[in-house]
Amino acid sequence: MYDILELNNKLLTELRDIAKELNIKKVESFKKQDLIYQILDQQAIQASEIKAKKIVGKGKGEGPETAPAPRAAEEHSKVHPDASKGQRKRITIEKKEPGPLFTTRPDQRQGSQPDQVEPKPAPAVTPAQPSIFRNSPAPVATAPASAPVESAPEVQEVPPVPAPAFSRPERKEKENDETAPVVVKPARNFEPKLKSEQPSEEAKTKENGDAKKQEIYDFDGFITSTGVLEIMQEGYGFLRSADYNYLNSPDDVYVSQSQIKLFGLKTGDTVTGSVRPPKEGEKFFPLIKVLHINGRDPEFVRDRVPFDYLTPLFPNQKFDITSHPECTVSTRIVDMFCPIGKGQRGLIVSQPKTGKTVLLKEIANAIAANHPEVYLMVLLIDERPEEVTDMTRGVNGEVISSTFDEPAEKHVRIAAIVMEKAKRLVECGHDVVILLDSITRLARAYNTVQPASGKVLSGGVDANALHKPKRFFGAARNIENGGSLTILATALIDTGSKMDEVIFEEFKGTGNMELQLDRKLANKRIWPAVDIQGSSTRREDLLHPKDFLSKMWVLRNFLSDMNPVEAMEFMRDKLAGTRTNEEFLISMNSQ
Repeated sequence: MYDILELNNKLLTELRDIAKELNIKKVESFKKQDLIYQILDQQAIQASEIKAKKIVGKGKGEGPETAPAPRAAEEHSKVHPDASKGQRKRITIEKKEPGPLFTTRPDQRQGSQPDQVEPKPAPAVTPAQPSIFRNSPAPVATAPASAPVESAPEVQEVPPVPAPAFSRPERKEKENDETAPVVVKPARNFEPKLKSEQPSEEAKTKENGDAKKQEIYDFDGFITSTGVLEIMQEGYGFLRSADYNYLNSPDDVYVSQSQIKLFGLKTGDTVTGSVRPPKEGEKFFPLIKVLHINGRDPEFVRDRVPFDYLTPLFPNQKFDITSHPECTVSTRIVDMFCPIGKGQRGLIVSQPKTGKTVLLKEIANAIAANHPEVYLMVLLIDERPEEVTDMTRGVNGEVISSTFDEPAEKHVRIAAIVMEKAKRLVECGHDVVILLDSITRLARAYNTVQPASGKVLSGGVDANALHKPKRFFGAARNIENGGSLTILATALIDTGSKMDEVIFEEFKGTGNMELQLDRKLANKRIWPAVDIQGSSTRREDLLHPKDFLSKMWVLRNFLSDMNPVEAMEFMRDKLAGTRTNEEFLISMNSQ
């Protein structure tokens, strides 16, 4: 016999084996809890059957055991000798009058009075029965002697009334009337069993019908999910989905504290693993097996070096943004005058309406086309919704956005988790590129959520508000022995806001590449609106070959006497006649 606690601790396969032993049909169609209840019901049914069989066996065994006592009593009373033959058989005397059926209980051997019996619904006959047992000495003729042993003490209770020779057979008749229907008792015992079986059969029918409508499957490990880990203060975490910009969503996957400690996970880790559907009382899909972390095996990630302890270097490997079929004049000019290397920290300084968003999109598509090994992320903070849609559809990379109608807390949270994700990828040796638009609005968001420190700079900027945006921008670096984080961020100037000017002054000089956009060129519809003389990259000698670099110095000297509009018009005309920058530099000798 199993109780519900033991059954709950067993597996589904073990429960099915137990159910088959109990002859439960269609065990595969039941869920675990339903199968447990079916097993408990079946155990109760079988237990009642066994108990009923024992009662029937005891009732049949009373005749031979009690037979010698009445025979001796009748010999003492000089009863007809043929009565001894009746002691070996049980004879039921049918009464003409309909009366209640009484059943003797097996524990009457030590009692001085018969047990209370349960009559059938005939209340008129019920009160007369005790008087028959105790007081009626009327003789009844021709009754077989098969009285049980318990009748002897009852006769001794009434010594003044002499018991005739035929009084004991009358007792036997009465008690035979009571003991004869013992065979019917199992049917009465089965009545509660039938009642208990009825709901279980209905449940079986209902379950079978539901099983036909919807088959039951075990989905453990069938679904593989990928998300960015965000660890809570309590120690557990969730895998956030990129479809919801790494915010709370229905696709979140629960990661236990033991799994985080086992694999050495951190906030920002991109985890791929198997999940299972939530059970009763669970809200999230739990992670049951970790397959990959940041594209690496879990054993590799466990021994990684933290990002802050990696050695930063100048960029020494240039991004190729000109050799793809959709190359434009904008990317060719950026590649010549402001080369972008892996690990570059670039600042695109622009006034409003100078085409910085379009330039970012072209650079992103060029990097995605020529460098598939690079993980590209476009982070749009406080942007217009239509620009978010255009960037999402036009860029072959991951776009994370937070529009201007969202609260500043959302801007900050998205930027923080994107930064952590990029750091974890770099720790595992990957090359990551983040295109941020714009760092000015990100600094504004940090200034909004920053608690007041009492020290306010000009323009309403808190003294501590720019620390986290600087950490974001300063994370860009080329890592020794593999891995790099490249950040190209736009900074707004000439917006009429004193705060924007203060933010730009704080970030000015922190990057190792600066690309200036000029509003005068944009007003004349000259694209790209790049100020060639004001744009440059630090240590570009590590990115360009020597012969290419020497020709670029000659070209810069030639363009130094021109204003930005004339220089851009000259470059547009010359680049239109050549297919590559190398071809253009070779053609300089003939001009």
